[in-house]
Amino acid sequence: MTRAFSPGVPPLAALAAQALGWTPEAFWNATPAELAAALGPTSPTGDGVDRSDLDSLMEQYPDA
Repeated sequence: MTRAFSPGVPPLAALAAQALGWTPEAFWNATPAELAAALGPTSPTGDGVDRSDLDSLMEQYPDA
């Protein structure tokens, strides 16, 4: 399977600029692994929050 690299470049460059504050030079000098590490995990980690945890947080930090 062959995929072209060039169609994915503009969205990745824009994401790096917006999310990371990278200049074009920083983007082009980074390896794919560096870009992935800078953007953080691609899948959720941990168990998340259950309803009782959410209720407790809402009591501790009310919006009003």
